[in-house]
Amino acid sequence: MPPNAGREKRTWSAKFRDAFRGLREGIWGQHSFFVHFSFAAVVIAAAAVLRIDDRLEWCLLLLCIAGVLTAEMFNSALESLAKAITDERDPHVGRALNIGSAAVLIASLGAAIVGAIIFLSRLGTRLGWW
Repeated sequence: MPPNAGREKRTWSAKFRDAFRGLREGIWGQHSFFVHFSFAAVVIAAAAVLRIDDRLEWCLLLLCIAGVLTAEMFNSALESLAKAITDERDPHVGRALNIGSAAVLIASLGAAIVGAIIFLSRLGTRLGWW
C-alpha cells in the first residue's frame, strides 16, 4: 500500500493555517519561547541604536534569531509530545528532552557569540577603541 493511502490531501492554506496555529501555541504556550523572543527584540533594538547598516551583519543577526527561535520551537514540540506519551519518568524520554534543551543551549550560545562579535566591534569603533 502506498505511504499516503487513506489520507486526505491537505491544501496549502490548511498547512499554513496549522503552521500559524503552531506558532501561536509556541509563542503563548511556552515561557522559554517568550524569553527568547524578548531577547530577539532587544537585539534588534540594539542593532538599530548602534546603527548597524551592513546587510551581512543584519543577515547574521536575523539568522541567529531565527535559529534560536526554531530550536526553541522544536524543543517545545518535543516537550509536548513527551507529555502526550507518558506522565511517568522515563529515562528515554528524559534523555530526549535533555538533548532538545541542549540544542536550544547550543543555538543560544552560538547566537550570543555572533552578537557579541558584531556589537563589540561596532561599539569599539564608535568609542574609538580601535
